[in-house]
Order: sequence, then structure tokens, then C-alpha cells
Amino acid sequence: MMDHRLIDGRAVRDRMLTEVAARVRAGAAKHPLGKLVSISIGEHKEVGVYVRGQANAAKKVGIPFEEQVWSSALTQEECKARLVAMNDDAKVLGVILQRPLPKHLNGRSLASAIHPLKDIEGMNPASIGDIVYNDMGLAPCTAAASVELIKATGLDLHGLEVVMIGHSEIVGKPAAFMLMAEGATVTVCHHLTRSVAAHSRRADAVLVAVGKPKFLGPDMVKPGAAVIDIGINQIMGPDGQPMIVGDVDTERVKEVASWVTPVPGGVGPVTVAMFMRNAITAHEKQLAAGWLR
Repeated sequence: MMDHRLIDGRAVRDRMLTEVAARVRAGAAKHPLGKLVSISIGEHKEVGVYVRGQANAAKKVGIPFEEQVWSSALTQEECKARLVAMNDDAKVLGVILQRPLPKHLNGRSLASAIHPLKDIEGMNPASIGDIVYNDMGLAPCTAAASVELIKATGLDLHGLEVVMIGHSEIVGKPAAFMLMAEGATVTVCHHLTRSVAAHSRRADAVLVAVGKPKFLGPDMVKPGAAVIDIGINQIMGPDGQPMIVGDVDTERVKEVASWVTPVPGGVGPVTVAMFMRNAITAHEKQLAAGWLR
């Protein structure tokens, strides 16, 4: 049986995809949807898993999906030129630029080349900046997925005491702004925070994105809290085989917390659904802006 303390990210994903599919049908009735383009630069075996998940989700909701793999020999300017061309292509609904990127490429610069209305990942600086003004339409997908999972617990975000551990530009900071927009009281901890546990132990909900396996232990969690594990780390298992774990010591923390997201099966599936929600939102925004005639 499913442990009731573990938040089932796949169930949340399926609910979201059902809602998105209805919006896709309504949007397509007004104007056919363009294709969602996944771009990988160079060959990365692990990226293929994410792309397949996105392709399957797109098929379920009725959004055309195309995978492109570009040569890792392309220069920064060549990549930017290709992205800009997609901004002008009416057949392209939006773009997902997969990570990791080759070391010679600047990810922030490439994200900036994608028009905000085609920025399905929510990674353009303009998209992230919109969050400050409480515009969540095309928010960064992993951060948005984390907020969605707190909502799935049924907790009222108004006045909720939340601690975000990790302050990256693509997860920690946007998640904090999104939670504040929902009315939560948010504390952000990072590597210079003097006592992370002193903050996390008072929180009703803790989000963790630090890239350290099993960083958050049961002594860092308030009894009854919700814990959202955003980390993805590969370690060697007891059998000598690689395994994926999060930033939370799940087995021990779930004895204290009321809700914990598992890794895998928590934030990941919901992030995929967020890509699809952002895609139909982009279509709706493009229609409203008069792009599609």
C-alpha cells in the first residue's frame, strides 16, 4: 500500500494533465496549437529520460511535440540565432531548452534569446521577473511544481510559515516569490545561514533544493510539517548499484513530518505537468496578444 505520508506526485501530475487537456481542446478550437520544441545540445543519456516524459505528457494533452538534438560544436551565437528564428516561427508554440548544456555555452544568455511568450520553462529573466509582480503565468516549472505539491496537502498557504533551503535563481528564489504571492511567510536559507535547523524546525512547510543527499534529517523538521524534496542526487546503493535520492532523508523524516515528497515520484512528475500547463498558457497568451490569426 502507498504510504499516506508520501505525496504521490504522479497522481498530482495526472490531475493536472486532465485539466490541461481540457484547456488544449478549448484553445485548439480558437486556433490550432503550434508544436512544442525540445532542444538538447549534445548527447546526454540522462536528458533522454526527461524528454520522453515530456513527449508522453504532450501526447496525453494533445500538444504537438518535436525533439531536436543540436551539435555540441555549435557556438553561442549559432544557438542564439536558431532560438531567435523559432521566436518568429508561427508553427512553434514554445521551446524547452534541456539541461545540461555544453560548458562553452551560457545558459542564461540562451534563455534570454527565447521570447517570454514562447518560454515554456519560465527561464527567461523576464519570466522570472514577472513573478515579483505576482504574474505566475509562465513561472519556472520546478519551482511551480513545488508550490503545487504544498497545495496538494490541503494546507492553507495564507500565513503559512515556510522555509526554503536553497536560493538558486531557477528554483529557490522563484519558489520563495511564488509562495509569498500565495500569502505565505517565507524564510530563505542558504550556505551562509548560521543555523538552518533553527529556521526549518519552526516551519509548517520546508522545501529543500541544495544538491546534498539526505541533507534534511528528522531533527530539522517540525512535527506535522510538509516537506518538499526538490533534490536529485545519484549515489551508490547498498547493492553497489547507482540509485537516485533526494536532499531529504525520507525514511526518517516521514516519521516526523505529515507529508514528504518521494524521490523519484514527487516533484519530477509534477514538473513535467507544469511544462504542459505553461505550454497551453503560452498559447492563450499568444492568442490574446494577437500573434495567432
